[in-house]
Amino acid sequence: MSFELLQKLCEVRASSGDEAPMKDFLLRYIKKEKKKWKVKPEIIEGEEFQDSIILKFGKPRTALFAHMDSIGFTVRYANQLVPIGSPDAEAGTKLVGEDSLGPIECELELDAENHALYKFGRQIDRGTALTYKIDFRETKQFIQTPYLDDRLGIYNALKVAEKLKDGVIVFSCWEEHGGGSVSYLAKYIYEKWNVRQALISDITWATDGVFLGKGVAISLRDRNVPRKVFIDKIRTIADESGVDYQLEVEGSGSSDGGELQRSPYPFDWCFVGAPSQDPHTPNEKVHKKDIDSMITLYDVLMKKL
Repeated sequence: MSFELLQKLCEVRASSGDEAPMKDFLLRYIKKEKKKWKVKPEIIEGEEFQDSIILKFGKPRTALFAHMDSIGFTVRYANQLVPIGSPDAEAGTKLVGEDSLGPIECELELDAENHALYKFGRQIDRGTALTYKIDFRETKQFIQTPYLDDRLGIYNALKVAEKLKDGVIVFSCWEEHGGGSVSYLAKYIYEKWNVRQALISDITWATDGVFLGKGVAISLRDRNVPRKVFIDKIRTIADESGVDYQLEVEGSGSSDGGELQRSPYPFDWCFVGAPSQDPHTPNEKVHKKDIDSMITLYDVLMKKL
Protein backbone atom coordinates (compact mmCIF):
# COMPACT_ATOMS: atom_id res chain seq x y z
CA MET A 1 0.00 0.00 0.00
CA SER A 2 1.32 3.43 -0.95
CA PHE A 3 1.15 6.16 1.68
CA GLU A 4 1.95 9.06 -0.65
CA LEU A 5 -1.59 10.44 -0.23
CA LEU A 6 -1.33 10.20 3.57
CA GLN A 7 1.92 12.17 3.48
CA LYS A 8 0.33 14.86 1.32
CA LEU A 9 -2.60 15.11 3.75
CA CYS A 10 -0.22 15.50 6.68
CA GLU A 11 1.60 18.31 4.87
CA VAL A 12 -1.55 20.45 4.58
CA ARG A 13 -1.58 23.02 7.39
CA ALA A 14 -5.14 23.07 8.76
CA SER A 15 -5.50 23.62 12.49
CA SER A 16 -8.93 24.12 14.08
CA GLY A 17 -10.57 27.19 12.60
CA ASP A 18 -8.24 27.18 9.60
CA GLU A 19 -9.64 24.17 7.70
CA ALA A 20 -9.97 26.00 4.36
CA PRO A 21 -6.61 24.70 3.03
CA MET A 22 -7.69 21.12 3.73
CA LYS A 23 -11.08 21.73 2.14
CA ASP A 24 -9.36 23.04 -1.00
CA PHE A 25 -7.00 20.04 -1.10
CA LEU A 26 -9.85 17.56 -0.67
CA LEU A 27 -12.07 19.15 -3.30
CA ARG A 28 -9.24 19.07 -5.84
CA TYR A 29 -8.45 15.45 -4.99
CA ILE A 30 -12.08 14.27 -5.04
CA LYS A 31 -12.92 16.00 -8.33
CA LYS A 32 -9.86 14.43 -9.93
CA GLU A 33 -10.23 10.91 -8.50
CA LYS A 34 -14.00 10.34 -8.36
CA LYS A 35 -14.14 9.16 -11.97
CA LYS A 36 -12.16 6.08 -10.85
CA TRP A 37 -14.52 5.30 -7.94
CA LYS A 38 -17.28 2.70 -8.10
CA VAL A 39 -19.92 5.42 -7.61
CA LYS A 40 -19.40 9.10 -8.38
CA PRO A 41 -20.61 10.99 -5.31
CA GLU A 42 -22.64 14.16 -5.10
CA ILE A 43 -20.34 16.81 -3.58
CA ILE A 44 -22.12 19.10 -1.14
CA GLU A 45 -20.24 22.17 0.07
CA GLY A 46 -20.58 25.92 0.20
CA GLU A 47 -20.93 28.85 2.56
CA GLU A 48 -23.85 27.23 4.39
CA PHE A 49 -21.48 24.40 5.33
CA GLN A 50 -18.51 26.70 6.09
CA ASP A 51 -15.35 24.61 5.43
CA SER A 52 -17.03 21.21 5.79
CA ILE A 53 -17.70 18.79 2.92
CA ILE A 54 -20.38 16.12 2.48
CA LEU A 55 -20.09 13.33 -0.12
CA LYS A 56 -23.32 11.44 -0.86
CA PHE A 57 -23.11 8.01 -2.51
CA GLY A 58 -26.18 6.15 -3.80
CA LYS A 59 -28.88 5.59 -1.17
CA PRO A 60 -27.07 6.22 2.12
CA ARG A 61 -27.83 4.46 5.40
CA THR A 62 -24.63 5.22 7.32
CA ALA A 63 -22.36 8.24 7.61
CA LEU A 64 -18.60 8.20 8.03
CA PHE A 65 -17.25 11.26 9.88
CA ALA A 66 -13.61 12.36 9.63
CA HIS A 67 -12.40 15.69 11.00
CA MET A 68 -10.16 17.92 8.89
CA ASP A 69 -8.49 19.96 11.62
CA SER A 70 -5.42 19.43 13.75
CA ILE A 71 -4.03 20.77 16.99
CA GLY A 72 -1.50 23.63 16.93
CA PHE A 73 -0.91 27.09 18.36
CA THR A 74 -2.18 30.65 17.85
CA VAL A 75 0.26 33.55 18.13
CA ARG A 76 -0.79 35.90 20.94
CA TYR A 77 1.21 38.98 22.06
CA ALA A 78 4.98 39.41 21.96
CA ASN A 79 6.25 35.82 21.59
CA GLN A 80 3.39 34.10 23.40
CA LEU A 81 1.47 31.13 21.99
CA VAL A 82 -2.03 29.90 22.85
CA PRO A 83 -2.73 26.18 22.31
CA ILE A 84 -5.26 25.03 19.72
CA GLY A 85 -6.70 21.86 21.19
CA SER A 86 -4.16 20.00 23.29
CA PRO A 87 -0.71 19.94 21.64
CA ASP A 88 1.95 17.99 23.51
CA ALA A 89 5.41 18.98 22.33
CA GLU A 90 8.84 19.54 23.83
CA ALA A 91 10.89 22.73 23.69
CA GLY A 92 12.78 22.91 20.43
CA THR A 93 9.93 21.50 18.32
CA LYS A 94 9.82 23.13 14.88
CA LEU A 95 6.63 25.07 14.11
CA VAL A 96 5.58 26.40 10.71
CA GLY A 97 3.04 28.88 9.40
CA GLU A 98 2.68 32.04 7.34
CA ASP A 99 1.78 35.65 8.12
CA SER A 100 1.71 38.95 6.22
CA LEU A 101 5.51 38.99 5.95
CA GLY A 102 5.83 35.48 4.54
CA PRO A 103 6.56 31.86 5.52
CA ILE A 104 7.56 31.04 9.09
CA GLU A 105 9.66 28.27 10.57
CA CYS A 106 10.24 28.88 14.25
CA GLU A 107 10.99 26.97 17.43
CA LEU A 108 8.76 26.17 20.39
CA GLU A 109 9.97 27.35 23.78
CA LEU A 110 8.47 26.65 27.21
CA ASP A 111 8.87 28.96 30.19
CA ALA A 112 9.25 27.92 33.83
CA GLU A 113 5.47 27.55 34.14
CA ASN A 114 5.25 25.52 30.92
CA HIS A 115 3.65 28.35 28.93
CA ALA A 116 4.26 28.06 25.19
CA LEU A 117 6.40 30.68 23.42
CA TYR A 118 8.00 30.93 20.02
CA LYS A 119 11.60 31.71 19.10
CA PHE A 120 11.94 33.54 15.78
CA GLY A 121 13.95 36.38 14.27
CA ARG A 122 11.00 38.77 14.22
CA GLN A 123 7.55 39.19 15.72
CA ILE A 124 4.85 37.09 14.09
CA ASP A 125 1.47 38.64 13.32
CA ARG A 126 -1.11 38.18 16.07
CA GLY A 127 -3.59 35.42 15.31
CA THR A 128 -1.23 33.45 13.06
CA ALA A 129 -1.74 29.69 13.31
CA LEU A 130 1.39 27.58 13.81
CA THR A 131 1.54 23.81 13.39
CA TYR A 132 4.21 21.14 13.72
CA LYS A 133 6.72 20.91 10.87
CA ILE A 134 6.05 17.62 9.09
CA ASP A 135 8.67 14.90 9.36
CA PHE A 136 7.04 11.92 7.62
CA ARG A 137 8.84 8.68 8.46
CA GLU A 138 7.98 5.27 6.99
CA THR A 139 9.51 1.92 7.91
CA LYS A 140 8.50 -1.62 7.03
CA GLN A 141 5.93 -1.72 9.83
CA PHE A 142 5.20 1.85 10.93
CA ILE A 143 4.21 5.33 9.85
CA GLN A 144 5.40 8.13 12.16
CA THR A 145 4.58 11.78 11.62
CA PRO A 146 2.73 14.70 13.14
CA TYR A 147 -1.01 14.79 12.47
CA LEU A 148 -1.93 11.17 11.90
CA ASP A 149 -4.79 12.48 14.04
CA ASP A 150 -6.79 12.92 11.92
CA ARG A 151 -5.13 12.85 8.53
CA LEU A 152 -5.26 9.06 8.78
CA GLY A 153 -9.00 9.29 9.42
CA ILE A 154 -9.32 11.34 6.21
CA TYR A 155 -7.08 8.89 4.35
CA ASN A 156 -9.31 6.04 5.50
CA ALA A 157 -12.40 7.93 4.28
CA LEU A 158 -10.88 8.52 0.85
CA LYS A 159 -9.86 4.86 0.49
CA VAL A 160 -13.38 3.75 1.52
CA ALA A 161 -14.84 6.18 -1.03
CA GLU A 162 -13.18 4.22 -3.85
CA LYS A 163 -15.53 1.23 -3.34
CA LEU A 164 -18.51 2.82 -1.60
CA LYS A 165 -21.92 2.29 -3.26
CA ASP A 166 -24.30 3.67 -0.60
CA GLY A 167 -23.27 6.01 2.19
CA VAL A 168 -22.30 9.50 3.29
CA ILE A 169 -18.78 10.71 3.99
CA VAL A 170 -18.57 13.85 6.09
CA PHE A 171 -15.43 15.94 6.53
CA SER A 172 -16.00 18.05 9.64
CA CYS A 173 -14.26 20.98 11.36
CA TRP A 174 -13.13 22.12 14.83
CA GLU A 175 -13.05 18.65 16.41
CA GLU A 176 -9.76 19.27 18.22
CA HIS A 177 -10.98 22.49 19.82
CA GLY A 178 -14.49 21.72 21.02
CA GLY A 179 -16.38 20.95 17.83
CA GLY A 180 -19.06 23.11 16.26
CA SER A 181 -19.77 21.78 12.77
CA VAL A 182 -21.19 18.33 13.44
CA SER A 183 -24.58 19.52 14.70
CA TYR A 184 -25.53 21.26 11.46
CA LEU A 185 -23.98 18.50 9.36
CA ALA A 186 -26.01 15.91 11.31
CA LYS A 187 -29.15 17.99 10.78
CA TYR A 188 -28.58 18.06 7.04
CA ILE A 189 -27.93 14.35 6.51
CA TYR A 190 -30.73 13.32 8.89
CA GLU A 191 -33.37 15.58 7.36
CA LYS A 192 -32.21 15.05 3.77
CA TRP A 193 -31.72 11.26 3.71
CA ASN A 194 -32.88 10.02 7.14
CA VAL A 195 -29.32 8.86 7.91
CA ARG A 196 -29.05 8.29 11.67
CA GLN A 197 -26.11 5.98 12.20
CA ALA A 198 -22.48 6.99 12.02
CA LEU A 199 -18.92 5.70 12.21
CA ILE A 200 -16.21 8.01 13.52
CA SER A 201 -13.06 7.66 11.41
CA ASP A 202 -10.51 9.00 13.85
CA ILE A 203 -7.33 7.93 15.65
CA THR A 204 -7.28 6.62 19.21
CA TRP A 205 -4.53 5.96 21.75
CA ALA A 206 -2.30 2.98 22.32
CA THR A 207 -2.82 2.15 26.01
CA ASP A 208 -2.38 -0.67 28.50
CA GLY A 209 -5.26 -2.46 26.76
CA VAL A 210 -4.99 -1.36 23.12
CA PHE A 211 -1.75 -2.11 21.26
CA LEU A 212 -0.03 -1.18 18.02
CA GLY A 213 -0.19 -3.97 15.43
CA LYS A 214 -3.19 -5.80 16.91
CA GLY A 215 -5.83 -4.33 14.62
CA VAL A 216 -8.20 -1.40 14.47
CA ALA A 217 -9.89 -0.38 17.75
CA ILE A 218 -13.66 -0.45 18.17
CA SER A 219 -14.41 1.89 21.05
CA LEU A 220 -17.09 0.75 23.48
CA ARG A 221 -16.95 4.15 25.18
CA ASP A 222 -14.81 7.18 25.92
CA ARG A 223 -16.03 10.25 27.83
CA ASN A 224 -19.28 9.61 25.97
CA VAL A 225 -21.22 6.33 26.00
CA PRO A 226 -22.75 5.22 22.68
CA ARG A 227 -25.83 2.97 22.49
CA LYS A 228 -24.97 -0.67 23.19
CA VAL A 229 -27.44 -2.05 20.62
CA PHE A 230 -25.53 -0.29 17.85
CA ILE A 231 -22.11 -1.27 19.20
CA ASP A 232 -23.22 -4.90 19.41
CA LYS A 233 -24.29 -4.79 15.76
CA ILE A 234 -20.84 -3.49 14.77
CA ARG A 235 -19.10 -6.17 16.81
CA THR A 236 -21.17 -8.90 15.14
CA ILE A 237 -20.29 -7.61 11.67
CA ALA A 238 -16.62 -7.30 12.67
CA ASP A 239 -16.57 -10.88 14.00
CA GLU A 240 -18.10 -12.21 10.78
CA SER A 241 -15.63 -10.24 8.65
CA GLY A 242 -12.55 -11.91 10.10
CA VAL A 243 -10.76 -8.54 10.31
CA ASP A 244 -8.41 -8.15 13.27
CA TYR A 245 -9.76 -5.67 15.80
CA GLN A 246 -9.44 -4.65 19.44
CA LEU A 247 -12.00 -3.41 21.93
CA GLU A 248 -11.34 -0.10 23.65
CA VAL A 249 -12.84 1.17 26.91
CA GLU A 250 -11.83 4.65 28.10
CA GLY A 251 -13.22 7.20 30.53
CA SER A 252 -11.82 10.31 28.84
CA GLY A 253 -11.34 11.67 25.37
CA SER A 254 -14.02 12.56 22.86
CA SER A 255 -14.67 12.84 19.14
CA ASP A 256 -17.28 13.87 16.59
CA GLY A 257 -19.35 11.09 18.16
CA GLY A 258 -19.79 13.18 21.29
CA GLU A 259 -21.23 16.01 19.21
CA LEU A 260 -23.61 13.60 17.48
CA GLN A 261 -24.79 12.33 20.86
CA ARG A 262 -25.44 15.88 22.08
CA SER A 263 -27.26 16.88 18.90
CA PRO A 264 -31.09 16.90 18.81
CA TYR A 265 -31.06 14.06 16.27
CA PRO A 266 -31.33 10.32 17.13
CA PHE A 267 -27.91 9.24 15.88
CA ASP A 268 -26.27 5.97 16.78
CA TRP A 269 -22.49 6.21 16.51
CA CYS A 270 -19.30 4.29 17.12
CA PHE A 271 -15.65 5.35 17.09
CA VAL A 272 -13.60 2.91 14.95
CA GLY A 273 -9.96 3.84 14.47
CA ALA A 274 -6.35 2.73 14.46
CA PRO A 275 -4.41 3.21 17.72
CA SER A 276 -1.48 5.60 17.77
CA GLN A 277 1.48 6.08 20.07
CA ASP A 278 2.36 9.55 21.36
CA PRO A 279 -0.88 11.31 20.33
CA HIS A 280 -0.82 15.09 19.71
CA THR A 281 2.98 15.09 19.63
CA PRO A 282 5.20 15.57 16.56
CA ASN A 283 5.87 11.81 16.68
CA GLU A 284 2.51 10.09 16.35
CA LYS A 285 3.11 6.48 15.34
CA VAL A 286 0.74 3.92 13.79
CA HIS A 287 1.29 0.32 12.67
CA LYS A 288 0.60 -0.34 8.99
CA LYS A 289 -1.35 -3.47 9.90
CA ASP A 290 -3.79 -1.33 11.87
CA ILE A 291 -4.24 1.03 8.92
CA ASP A 292 -5.04 -1.92 6.67
CA SER A 293 -7.52 -3.41 9.14
CA MET A 294 -9.17 -0.01 9.61
CA ILE A 295 -9.81 0.43 5.88
CA THR A 296 -10.95 -3.17 5.44
CA LEU A 297 -13.37 -3.06 8.38
CA TYR A 298 -14.83 0.26 7.24
CA ASP A 299 -15.45 -1.19 3.77
CA VAL A 300 -17.45 -4.02 5.39
CA LEU A 301 -19.31 -1.85 7.90
CA MET A 302 -20.38 0.76 5.34
CA LYS A 303 -21.74 -2.07 3.18
CA LYS A 304 -23.57 -4.05 5.89
CA LEU A 305 -24.83 -1.53 8.42
